[in-house]
Amino acid sequence: MATDQLDYRLVELMPASIDEGILYISLEYRTVVHRCCCGCGEKVVTPIGPTDWSVTFHGDSVSLSPSIGNWALPCSSHYFVRAGEVVWAGRWPQERIDAGRRADLAAKERRYGDVSGVTSQPAGATGHGVATKRWWQVWRKG
Repeated sequence: MATDQLDYRLVELMPASIDEGILYISLEYRTVVHRCCCGCGEKVVTPIGPTDWSVTFHGDSVSLSPSIGNWALPCSSHYFVRAGEVVWAGRWPQERIDAGRRADLAAKERRYGDVSGVTSQPAGATGHGVATKRWWQVWRKG
């Protein structure tokens, strides 16, 4: 069943069990984890950082930016999280997904310098394309 509202929990480490309808936010490890809002049950990991996602706290709710595009998942769901509300967005054609991944890699290059060995192929269920190196390996370069 699709989720239209997300609560959040601040955690240091991610729990072993990820409940639907909850954004688990680790500020220390700059990561947000939740179950895909389409109801498929897949775990979605969004790194927090200058070239990744940002989290905005509104007191009792949070927003994530940019949108979550689960292009690597069979569901290919795409949505925004705005003040805890899931706002559904349209699917992207493969050309747009590929362009987004290239843009993400270029942003990392501009921010962190040489990220050779990093490819823009999807690594798990994360939105706009993710490098195959872990995001914190790239983060430490800056």
